[in-house]
Amino acid sequence: MAKDLSFVCSACGAAYSKWSGQCDACQAWNTIHETKALASGPKGKTLGGMRGRAIPLIDLDTQEPEPPRTQAGVAELDRVLGGGLVKASALLVGGDPGIGKSTLLLQAAARFARNGLKVIYISGEESTAQVQMRARRLGLEKSPVRLAAETNLRDILTTLETEKPDLAIIDSIQTMWADNVESAPGSVAQVRSSAHELTTFAKRNGMSVIMVGHVTKDGSIAGPRVVEHMVDTVLYFEGERGHQFRILRSVKNRFGPADEIGVFEMTGKGLAEVKNPSALFLSERGKPAPGSVVFAGIEGTRPMLCEIQALVAPSPHSQPRRSVVGWDGGRLAMILAVLESRCAVPFTGLDVYLNVAGGLRISEPAADLAVAAALVSAREDAALPAEAVIFGEISLSGALRPVAQTENRLKEAEKLGFTSAITPHQAKQVAVKGISLRQSHDLAAFVAEVFGAR
Repeated sequence: MAKDLSFVCSACGAAYSKWSGQCDACQAWNTIHETKALASGPKGKTLGGMRGRAIPLIDLDTQEPEPPRTQAGVAELDRVLGGGLVKASALLVGGDPGIGKSTLLLQAAARFARNGLKVIYISGEESTAQVQMRARRLGLEKSPVRLAAETNLRDILTTLETEKPDLAIIDSIQTMWADNVESAPGSVAQVRSSAHELTTFAKRNGMSVIMVGHVTKDGSIAGPRVVEHMVDTVLYFEGERGHQFRILRSVKNRFGPADEIGVFEMTGKGLAEVKNPSALFLSERGKPAPGSVVFAGIEGTRPMLCEIQALVAPSPHSQPRRSVVGWDGGRLAMILAVLESRCAVPFTGLDVYLNVAGGLRISEPAADLAVAAALVSAREDAALPAEAVIFGEISLSGALRPVAQTENRLKEAEKLGFTSAITPHQAKQVAVKGISLRQSHDLAAFVAEVFGAR
């Protein structure tokens, strides 16, 4: 008889019969933890020798009504949720410590409560007095939100079953403790069990639940990855502590588009929505300077302009530094290699620093050309025109590839007063009134034309 698997990798969910230092599935180290099985496995043709009920089946063409939604009245939050909060849905919100997750959810709870939902906010990290203190600072003390401070999952589920709220907010899932699991709060087994119980309870009772999740050093939500598969929506709250901007990003959404973002500004009275993020991210941009480039990107369904800054300086070390904030470090290494091998622009012996201004994180390949322009501009000490935006993808051969939604990017640039754009050559010509286009087939031609380089 096969031995029960009792060790699970918290990074990928792979199960093992004994402990190991490295996971064979995802190659992560020190992520395998002992866990207790939640239920016995199947025996014979039925579970535990008992027959279950037959599941009703429907056809693919059966018309099902759209799930009802409730809007918070905050456009940025409703945008990320795909149009509002869906009934009987489970959401997971992650973010760095102190970034403002509790502030965001308390403000959201107050908004939903004022719109007619019965809301319960349960904190496992703070006392009710601390939550009330934050509510007074935010001016939300009159909102009809019920509070509790508890970590015992059984007591929480009993309370929710009695009160029958429309929305329950659990802050945070890592502090919840299920008394039927023999491990400490925050362990893989506890987090998995608590998330499963809360998600199942919410869907069975027609209640929405929002769970807060802590993140690890690499930026992923702590605990087993299976938790992200359980819930309907996964949101990340991002931002740099030195900036007032905060980004709420949807990485998974069964009821709306993924990769949608909402932009907020941290103020003395909480988070305020930003209606024009492009103007805000470019508000502190001064006169044209070497290494400064405006990138026209797409975040979800929204075009957004931001500034990419680069600094290139002689390195006093034998191995030059490569520092990146807001972009992928591996992709920066690729761009530097293409510039050296295809364009004869060397960066040997030079420290390279790259920053996306405003605390925004960019992941789309369309930023390749803007990054390359910023690097060459910094190295050649030559400023690009202030009225130009740049976007395009770079291949390893040095060719420039067109990107999606070119027209929307150009319209956003024109709206903010930009008059020119540097892009890859388009098979289908796109024209936007007020924007003049400069197009190139490859990176070498772009560098030679714009900077007069070798």
